[in-house]
Amino acid sequence: MNVVRILPLFVLVATLSACAAKPARDSAPSAGTVVPATQAPVADAAPAPVVDDASASADAAPVAGSPTPAAAARPSVDADGDGTPDATEDDFAALYGSDGVSGGSAAAYDPWEPLNRRVHRFNVVVDNAVARPLATAYTNVVPRFARTGVSNFFSNIRSPVTIVNQFLQGRPDDAWDTMGRFLMNSTLGIGGLFDPASKAMIANRKEDFGQTLGAWGWRPSRYVELPFFGPRTVRDVFGLAGDIPLSPIRQIEEDKVRIGLQGLQLVDARSQLLAADDIRSSAVDEYALVRDAWLQRRNYQIENDLRGKHARGKDDLDSPIPVDAMPMPQWGN
Repeated sequence: MNVVRILPLFVLVATLSACAAKPARDSAPSAGTVVPATQAPVADAAPAPVVDDASASADAAPVAGSPTPAAAARPSVDADGDGTPDATEDDFAALYGSDGVSGGSAAAYDPWEPLNRRVHRFNVVVDNAVARPLATAYTNVVPRFARTGVSNFFSNIRSPVTIVNQFLQGRPDDAWDTMGRFLMNSTLGIGGLFDPASKAMIANRKEDFGQTLGAWGWRPSRYVELPFFGPRTVRDVFGLAGDIPLSPIRQIEEDKVRIGLQGLQLVDARSQLLAADDIRSSAVDEYALVRDAWLQRRNYQIENDLRGKHARGKDDLDSPIPVDAMPMPQWGN
């Protein structure tokens, strides 16, 4: 009777003792087990840091050769530091793959570089011996207002070349604007010596047949430097043949008048480039500086034609020698 009463109590005590004797590791949560919020943390366990996946991926070191997030999605450029991305700065980044500040760009297509460098050295010799001294004397002797009138005159008589190429590029509205500018400056501006069209807010655009060929699809073209003419591409060499017959200066039959105007145009164009002489002379590789600057500006002009964006203002001195300023024989003579 007493044994029967004690036996259930003995079984209960044995069961409780077995549960209490289990190893401590069995009570700890295994890896990946969710711990209830009510469970007390272990006293000597350091809390695990909370990792933000977004910040971790952004701070992680990139794998060699893989694009960085900044390269994958480059923001708009603000090269002038005014806090607002400018259209020109965005265009620069889109065209040249750079931020407009560092000036990085794709390598120029210059397979004829050894020959081009020899021609460039020849052009530098001619420039130092003839063109630059004449331009320096011109700026020292002729007053600024007179030089401005000469520049306005040559800019105005170049309008027929621009008008024809704007029509060829399928931009009749721009062509009519240029024609109106030409007529206003030729009459109210006394033959183009003054520029009332700019005060009337009529855009001053410059186009040539090289740009027209680029707008038609001839985009990549190898670089070539011509004697006297300076930087060009093969595309722009063909463009010379389309522009020269349209030049009003070249239609003058009197040789003395025509050559005199061409000489004055050369001196005027060179005088506007005097400000860049210090940059060129201090360059480590003056040939590469001239080539890359000219190609970048040329590509920018063609891209603007394709996008329908056209610069307003004074002439773009993208070529050291105007196409109609060389005293070459008349066509057909």
